[in-house]
Amino acid sequence: MTSSFLRKFRIAFSAIIFICFLAVFWDFRSLIPEKFINYLLFLQFVPSAIKYIDIKTMAAGGFIVIILLTLLSGRTYCSFLCPLGIGQDINSRIGGKIRKKFRRYGFRRPHTIVRYSILALTLGIAVFSGVYVLILLDPYSIFGRFMTYLGKPVILVINNFLANILGRFDIYTLSHVEIKGFKLIAYIVPVVFAVLVGILSFIKGRLYCNMICPVGTLLGLISKISLYRVKFNESKCTKCGRCSLRCKSSCIDFLNYDIDVSRCVDCFNCIDTCPEKALSYSLLGTKSKAPEETKADEGKRRFIKGSLLMLLGISSYARAQEKTVPVPRKESTVKEPRTSPVCPPGAGSIEFFTRNCTACSLCITACPNKVLQPATGQYGLAGFMQPVMDYHKSFCTYNCTVCTEICPTGALKPLMLEAKKLTQIGKVNFIKDNCIVKTEKTACGACSEACPTKAVYMIPYEGNLVIPETNQEICIGCGHCEFACPVTPYKAIFVDGNPVHQAAKKPEVSEPEITTPVDFPF
Repeated sequence: MTSSFLRKFRIAFSAIIFICFLAVFWDFRSLIPEKFINYLLFLQFVPSAIKYIDIKTMAAGGFIVIILLTLLSGRTYCSFLCPLGIGQDINSRIGGKIRKKFRRYGFRRPHTIVRYSILALTLGIAVFSGVYVLILLDPYSIFGRFMTYLGKPVILVINNFLANILGRFDIYTLSHVEIKGFKLIAYIVPVVFAVLVGILSFIKGRLYCNMICPVGTLLGLISKISLYRVKFNESKCTKCGRCSLRCKSSCIDFLNYDIDVSRCVDCFNCIDTCPEKALSYSLLGTKSKAPEETKADEGKRRFIKGSLLMLLGISSYARAQEKTVPVPRKESTVKEPRTSPVCPPGAGSIEFFTRNCTACSLCITACPNKVLQPATGQYGLAGFMQPVMDYHKSFCTYNCTVCTEICPTGALKPLMLEAKKLTQIGKVNFIKDNCIVKTEKTACGACSEACPTKAVYMIPYEGNLVIPETNQEICIGCGHCEFACPVTPYKAIFVDGNPVHQAAKKPEVSEPEITTPVDFPF
């Protein structure tokens, strides 16, 4: 194929992939269809590998496809499919424009000891202690955290700003979206890696990919026996060095007609820039020649089935609560005796979840009610940044299974809605000494009104007052009651997580009706 076609195809394809991933992580209105996101996630190496190990089905074997692709064509995954790699190329391009007066790249000896030590350490820890290192180094997960914690808040601010401007002219194409902030500590890891990856790619191109990234190192090993690779035609090469200066992987030793295929990411910049057409992308074993003109050449699960239901119910449900919740005059004093964090439905257990979750943050950004927040110690050090249910921020909606359907690693198993309604992720607990009914002799009942299963109900207390009573057998741990409780800083009613999820008894009462809000634009 011609140099022009190869490079242009790479740029066009990778741009489409990058835009698609931006859309997935910035989709705050849950508009992305199911199959679209599953096709993207299928070919992400670490998530698909973890899922395959867990469920052992080819429907989760995207990493096998990537390995076969690498055996055929080298590290094309890094240039064409990896969102972090594509993002580095964009940043490197910007750096090249700014630093055009200086020497951009040049051949560098590989950091062999560093590369393979990180790979060995990563694989060793992953085998014996779970996926914590992958949480930090997996390129897809790093990109997901960038987009969730650093990019999405900016998008929401822009949306709200435009919505306010348009609203002044009675144009309601855009509507205001509540921005629910994350804990400051959750930004530490994304910011550190953003600075690290940003600086390295700005100055040194793909140095992060070829020195730190374990996926890049592993695929580099496989690419050493790839069938197609970039090769020199020694008879045409004049050793001008232009190819080396354009190589963002710094892997072209033009003086010795050698290309380190373990670091080459098949960007085809070198082929495109060679004035003598001395470089070609061709089959191993064939005689190198100048390129000639030629012609250009399932997803598994459902996505956001419960999103529409969320949009139908959240705002109106919250408004109904506001009408009945009193404002406490003093703070509570009894701390909640929590024994375990609450992990999302579909996890099965905390142990399974923390072992398989790579903290890519896709479920966090997709959660319509923003009850999923990054853990800052709830799971221990090994579970840092993995999603945890935070009922001080919000609650898990009864009619929603979004997080169970979009997890790319299988850390969250897909749940049918009826199964999710009977999955007990935690149990409700009541602290009478914190309850405003007892402390201030004030009627409340917000927790009972919020509970979708009526695991929380009111019983007579003193005079005309009623006070909460709980039934843990039918509680599913959704956190409606905890979120609705007006008492601070310690709740009078809270959900303690089940380390192993259990089956709740089916409530005998009918499910609450959720009315459709009347908000614009519809």
